[in-house]
Amino acid sequence: MTDRPAYAAAGVDTDAAERLVSRFAELAKSARRPEVLADVGPFAGLFKLGSYRNPVLVASTDSVGTKVKIASLLGGYQSVGHDLVNHCVNDILTTGAEPLFFLDYIGNCGLSDDAKAELVEGVVEACRATGCSLLGGETADMPGTYADGDFDLVGFIVGIVEREAVIDGSAISEGDVLLALPSNGLHTNGYSLVRKLFGIGVDGDADGQRAVLNASVPSLEGTLGEVLLEPHRCYLDQLRPVLPHLHGIAHITGGGIPGNVPRILPAGLGARIGRSSWRVPAIFRLIKEKGGIDEDEMYRTFNMGVGIVLAVASEAVRDVHSQLPEASVVGEIVVGEGVQWGT
Repeated sequence: MTDRPAYAAAGVDTDAAERLVSRFAELAKSARRPEVLADVGPFAGLFKLGSYRNPVLVASTDSVGTKVKIASLLGGYQSVGHDLVNHCVNDILTTGAEPLFFLDYIGNCGLSDDAKAELVEGVVEACRATGCSLLGGETADMPGTYADGDFDLVGFIVGIVEREAVIDGSAISEGDVLLALPSNGLHTNGYSLVRKLFGIGVDGDADGQRAVLNASVPSLEGTLGEVLLEPHRCYLDQLRPVLPHLHGIAHITGGGIPGNVPRILPAGLGARIGRSSWRVPAIFRLIKEKGGIDEDEMYRTFNMGVGIVLAVASEAVRDVHSQLPEASVVGEIVVGEGVQWGT
């Protein structure tokens, strides 16, 4: 017999979980807006809306996907916390919304308390950078559901925008110009394919997989692991000044450009985009060559170096572009449907 509580012996230590909540609550204090009415700990978070004329709440949820497998191998827990928040902020930014508060969920088996705290530290850092409160969350120890050491990271965000300022694509018209802001790599999509191609984050020799990730790749100007763990970019600060000029915003995530740009287009309109109008980062060429992947499939799976696509009236392009020097003119809105590829 053992004195260890039965639930802890089954893989769930409630005493440790309660101690961890205290650590999370202390971390969350640094990502708190004045509208927050309660610290992390109660059953629900409380958030008071400020003074808005005609507010619209905007919500979204997402996960980091299988990028967490690479983070687990390399111990890059904080970076995926940034991934999670930045992805969600970008999603609600497509409507013109400002982030208000965020909640996170960590499902795991056998993840150390320090690793869990690092995940939350990354979330807190990204929330603080975007002016978003970490209002609460959940950490679930689930032996038998996850393999030992595995975890999942999910986020839920709520933002706000005045009704008259909502960007919903309805103002997009033929002749609008498409601008693109660059990504800094894969962001949070396509990792299942990448892991299969490079044999990383799979069952087998973890040390050998870490060696693959830690090896320098000349074409990448760094190691494969460094490039794959580069956090998802957040575009909030860049886009805030130009939101009134934008007819539509597409966040290029799973499905790539052809899967995401059409989501903002009114019926009867398509997008003509030139593939040579921006620089494709070396990581995508490496993936293509490693897997012998068709060019069209690459563009359907990965962002290919484009993080955000903006639809802008032709007369406003010069003003918008002057405030977004990183942006490339990549195409235009045309009669039709979907994405039509040009040169």
